[in-house]
Amino acid sequence: MTEYLIVTGTGTGVGKTIVTAALATVAARVGRKVAVVKPVQTGLLPGEPGDIDEVARLSGVTECHELVRYPDPLAPEAAARVAGLPSADITGIVGWIRSSLADRDLVLVEGAGGLLVRFDAQGRTIADVAARLRARVVVVADPALGTLNHTALTLEALAPRRLRLAGVVLGSWPAEPDLACRTNLTDLPRVIRGPLAGAIPAGAAALDQAEFAVVAEAGLAPSLGGRFNGIIDPSAL
Repeated sequence: MTEYLIVTGTGTGVGKTIVTAALATVAARVGRKVAVVKPVQTGLLPGEPGDIDEVARLSGVTECHELVRYPDPLAPEAAARVAGLPSADITGIVGWIRSSLADRDLVLVEGAGGLLVRFDAQGRTIADVAARLRARVVVVADPALGTLNHTALTLEALAPRRLRLAGVVLGSWPAEPDLACRTNLTDLPRVIRGPLAGAIPAGAAALDQAEFAVVAEAGLAPSLGGRFNGIIDPSAL
């Protein structure tokens, strides 16, 4: 039976792509048949490498699909509107994922922006994709100031939609964390009402595939396929 994981973030630029690559890496290394889907990519012209290319490069997973692309760096619905193009068809996207990837063990779906960013003119979001796929949700959080509020708001949006949390992962843990980052290590578990599900160090995108595999396994909790038991010190890798 196919497992679906939605990777969303507390905002834009928090490290969703790197966490998606880490999840793909650890799943593939234990023999799971993995596919990765980026339903909507914004801010890039045709032919430019996107998030899905980064996932493929870092993880080595070859089955990576980008379904819709818009050139302007906006939320998907706004990017479609500005470009004069049809908005993403969530019904079609979910149908394609279910039919085309039905024999995969794990399908990772990376959203655009946060959980409630508008995908189409009807106001549907990545949360709607998660609900239709009955997927668990991985929330990627920025470790810096403001993440407590943003994480809390994201988690509050899960319950009314009956979405299940797979875990909260810090997407870009700095080599020299400031006071806000260090304090969040104590305070985020209170917001989550459970432990962090991992942390990926800043700069992981610059690693080669073998080095990234080490970071991925070390940076994710056993519940997500890794062995994380504390914040990574990148200098120790």
